[in-house]
Amino acid sequence: MRKAALVFGLGLLFLLWAVLLPLADRSSFSVHMVAHMGVVAGAAPLIAIGLSGTRFDFAVGRGWLTPLIASLIELVAVWAWHVPAMRALSESSVFFAAAEQVVFLGAGLALWLSCLGGAATGREERRLSGTVGLLFTSMHMTLLGALLSLSPRPLYGEGEVTCFGVTLTAAADQQAGGVVMLLVGAAVYLAGGVALLAQTLNSGTPGSLERSGR
Repeated sequence: MRKAALVFGLGLLFLLWAVLLPLADRSSFSVHMVAHMGVVAGAAPLIAIGLSGTRFDFAVGRGWLTPLIASLIELVAVWAWHVPAMRALSESSVFFAAAEQVVFLGAGLALWLSCLGGAATGREERRLSGTVGLLFTSMHMTLLGALLSLSPRPLYGEGEVTCFGVTLTAAADQQAGGVVMLLVGAAVYLAGGVALLAQTLNSGTPGSLERSGR
């Protein structure tokens, strides 16, 4: 299970970084958002599942890296890279585009590993904290996606762009990107938070308490 998750996560990361971004129109905001959501809500949780409990689980031994702290790190990373000036840097510079993707992956792995990995001790408390962290992330991604979708004017560029072969105006491109964030990002983090909450509740049932006492 873990090996399969790791392979799929790395494979998705390869497709996003080696195929999508080099070949697609990087000036398209919706292309950017597909890559962004693919990294933080697709590749990162899969890789985190594969790395959890291994020597590459960097959440182990870092008690300060709680899900709440990691969710704040992701909030800063996501919102900062969507400031119009930072988006312009990413579109115009390969270095900044690569830095953006590395930051997204690092922030995503930090959050998902803080929820799914870490030391064996305190795992129940970390699950509950992870529920809050993932739900908070879902909320701020929902807010950002809604702001981008409902903005009365385009924040990124003015001309037409090509998104997977379809020509879009800057406003339509931004709206499509906001919808991708709403449908993918918010939904994945919400599902992750609900799943962690379900595990926490199940671990507190009488049957699970009896099994843990044996």
